[in-house]
Amino acid sequence: MSHNELLLDVRGLSVDIRQGATGLRVVNDVSLTVRRGEAVGLVGESGSGKSMTAFAIMNLFPSPLARVAAGQVLLEGRDLAQLVPGELRTVRGARVGMVFQDPTSYLDPLMPVGRQIAEPLRAHGRTEGLEARVHELIDLMELPNAAQVARKYPHELSGGMRQRILIAAALAMRPALLIADEPTTALDVTVQAGILKLLMRLRKELDLGILLITHDLAVVAETCQRVNVMYAGQIVESNAVSPLFAAPRHPYTQGLLASILSPRSRAHSLFSIPGGVPIAGHWPAGCRFHPRCPIARGGLCDATAPALKPHDGGADRCHLSDESIAVDAWQHSEASAP
Repeated sequence: MSHNELLLDVRGLSVDIRQGATGLRVVNDVSLTVRRGEAVGLVGESGSGKSMTAFAIMNLFPSPLARVAAGQVLLEGRDLAQLVPGELRTVRGARVGMVFQDPTSYLDPLMPVGRQIAEPLRAHGRTEGLEARVHELIDLMELPNAAQVARKYPHELSGGMRQRILIAAALAMRPALLIADEPTTALDVTVQAGILKLLMRLRKELDLGILLITHDLAVVAETCQRVNVMYAGQIVESNAVSPLFAAPRHPYTQGLLASILSPRSRAHSLFSIPGGVPIAGHWPAGCRFHPRCPIARGGLCDATAPALKPHDGGADRCHLSDESIAVDAWQHSEASAP
C-alpha cells in the first residue's frame, strides 16, 4: 500500500444541532485528510468541536438532534455522509474503527472482555475462528496470557488494560482507519506513554491511518505527522508537525504551545490563554478567537471573519499572521502572567 494513498478526505464538514425550527452550527466548514499509514492530530481545548467532528465522520452522534448539515466525508472515495444506516453499519468497524475517551463507559461490566472484542466480528458475520482471532488481538495489544485476559471482566483489569481492550475491539475487523478520541485522557502518564507507543507501532505494522483527537499538543508531537488545530468549531491552523511546532502562525496555536513549554523557557512560570472557548454555536463576530487574542485589531478582527489561507504546505485562519506582530503574539501580553 502506498503511504500517499488518501484514506479519509473530509471536505467542508458542518454539523448542526437542532433547536426548535432552527439549527445551531457547532462545527463549521472543517476540511482535513488522513493518508494510509499516517497519524493526523486534531487538537484544541474542550468545547472546540473535536469530538463532534469525529462523531460526524462516523455519522454516529450522541444526540438525535445532531446532524451533518453540509460537506463530504470520503473514506476510500465513498461519501459516508450519504450512506443510509444499513450501509453505514457495513463500514463502521469494518473500514473505520473508533476508540473513545473512557473505556469504562464503553465496556459491558457483565461480559468477559474476550466476548466484547469478538462482538464486531460477529456483527460483520464472522462465525469461525473467533477465539483464535481474539487471542491474536490481545497479543497484538501486548497483554500477556491472552487466553486468561479474554476470560476476565472489565473490573478485573487496570485502566490501561481496558483501553487496550477497546483498541483491540476497534481493530478486530482490520479497518483502514482508526479514530482515537482522547484515548489517554483518564490514564496515568506512564500508562499513557505505553498506549501512545502501541498506537505508533500499530500504525506502522498495519499501515493504519489514525485520526488522533486530543487537547494535548505534546501528545501530537510524539505520535503524529500532521496536525489540525481546532477552535470554536473551525480549523484555525494546519501543517506538518515539525513546521507547526517550529513556527506556529495562529495566536491560538502559539498559546497552546506556550502552555506545554518548560517554564524555564519563558519569563513566567506558568502560561495559560486567558478566557475560555465560547459556547458552541454562540460564536463572537469576526474572528472567533479575537476576544482572547493579544494582538486582535479593532475594526478588523472583531468585524470580519478570516478565511483559512494556505501558506508553505500549511494553512491558518488569522488576519495578521503575515505581520511581524504575529511571530510571537504573546510575548508582550500581560495575560501571560500567571
